Amino acid sequence: MTERFKIDQNEFLKSTTIGYYNRLYIGYSRPGNPDFLNTLKNTFNTEKASSLNAAKDMVVNILLDDIPLILKDNDLINCLCICVPRSKAQNVLTKSQLMFKEAVKTAAVQIPGITNGTDCIIRTINTMTTHLKRATIEGRISIKNDGSEPYPGITKDTCIIDRDMIRNQNALLIDDIYTKSINIDEDCIQALYDEGARKVIFYAIGFTRGN
Repeated sequence: MTERFKIDQNEFLKSTTIGYYNRLYIGYSRPGNPDFLNTLKNTFNTEKASSLNAAKDMVVNILLDDIPLILKDNDLINCLCICVPRSKAQNVLTKSQLMFKEAVKTAAVQIPGITNGTDCIIRTINTMTTHLKRATIEGRISIKNDGSEPYPGITKDTCIIDRDMIRNQNALLIDDIYTKSINIDEDCIQALYDEGARKVIFYAIGFTRGN
């Protein structure tokens, strides 16, 4: 079931945008939290294939239910489905760390009126992973969290964007978790408008207000 919310205009986003989410993200391991989203992030590249596939199937099923409702709510017949890219360059990630994107693609090709645009934005330069503010250690695994923190225009500076595919299209921009005040999603929305998108609607599986 989708919930509608408003993404306010700020220094990253020039105009208020409609957003939707499926459920609240209240904190990893807390009762009722969608921990399957953390599984799909596979930050440390240690998740088992069975866990990744189960989490992917959950996301696909949620998208298959929610996206048609979003299209109907906005009187849209056709829409380009785009993913917010991960914070690190795509070529340094493994296939098992791109499973959320694969889930969006799997759902997109099954929904009438949706065009798969999951490769419209590809990160080529590392940025700061906002949920890992510094080098992180889980057990004996260390991750170097390099790259810039969010700033207005970071999407266009660090990504290749398919302007030809985006121009004059309605776009549904999808992320796993939306956190107010991080502004990565806001910047990505603005980048799509700057590249000629007609209308951008945002959707996330999980929603957290942040600070």
